[in-house]
Amino acid sequence: MDDLQLKQVIEKVRKNIQSVVIGQSKAVDLLLIALVSRGHVLLEDVPGIGKTTLASALARSLNLSFSRIQFTPDVMPSDITGFNMYNPKEGEFTFHPGAIMANLVLADEINRSSPKTQSSLLEAMQDRQVTVDGVSYPLPEPFMVVATQNAVEQIGTYPLPEAQLDRFMIKSNLRYPSPAEEVQIYAMHAGHSPLLDLETVMTTEELLALQEAAINIYVAAPLYDYVAKLAQETRRHKQVQLGVSPRGALMLVQAAKGRALLEGRDYVLPDDIHYLAPYCLAHRLILHSESELAGASVVQVIEQILQNTPLPKQA
Repeated sequence: MDDLQLKQVIEKVRKNIQSVVIGQSKAVDLLLIALVSRGHVLLEDVPGIGKTTLASALARSLNLSFSRIQFTPDVMPSDITGFNMYNPKEGEFTFHPGAIMANLVLADEINRSSPKTQSSLLEAMQDRQVTVDGVSYPLPEPFMVVATQNAVEQIGTYPLPEAQLDRFMIKSNLRYPSPAEEVQIYAMHAGHSPLLDLETVMTTEELLALQEAAINIYVAAPLYDYVAKLAQETRRHKQVQLGVSPRGALMLVQAAKGRALLEGRDYVLPDDIHYLAPYCLAHRLILHSESELAGASVVQVIEQILQNTPLPKQA
């Protein structure tokens, strides 16, 4: 596909999703950035904002195999990765794939499952494979995890560990719709679910081509230096106990490539990194307890670092 075709396909997907997910244009764009960058997304907000609808609309727009895992305390790791069952007729064990074996996996309310179950996603998200009884099984391509968690519920939840959070390229919050948007949502859902009317607007081959194009987006040397400075500042900041890892900084670069592609460029601008830094870096930070008690937040720390770190003069 040439640049014009890429832009047209991306715009079709964006409009298709926004036709059923009202008032969440920023979240839609972040989801698409992660998609073309081969990353995973964590959506956090209050219940009923549209987190699940957003993931479902993406899957329908791309005609991807879709699996929804409703995380609860009784979900087992084998429910996700799969398991071996003895077949007496064949006299051998047969592998039964788990819910992770899909192109797009919605991990709904991921913080309601035990840490052991949460950790079963680690290998899948990092290496795009699962290992069961010593045998590795590759996941289908493309592969993406969209996880949701409710920000206000604490009872019966298990906070995601740092290793799990570090696997998510982007963490985003949805917003409440405006009064006009809310009325539009009510009217849209007066009959059957609008998701049922969504049509496929991008093929798997087109998506894989987009992902390949994102890999080849040009990043100038000063921008790598800028990202490294941001990461190092998070580790030196007096309010931060745990800063951004090299993996987290690399994901910021990859996301910046994805944003450049979505905007029709074959090169990354400093603005791409500056815009995405709060979404790609903030969830990787752990503040000192006294800083949290004083009212500090990880987003405020990232914004402060961005203000104090000069943008590269050339890109």
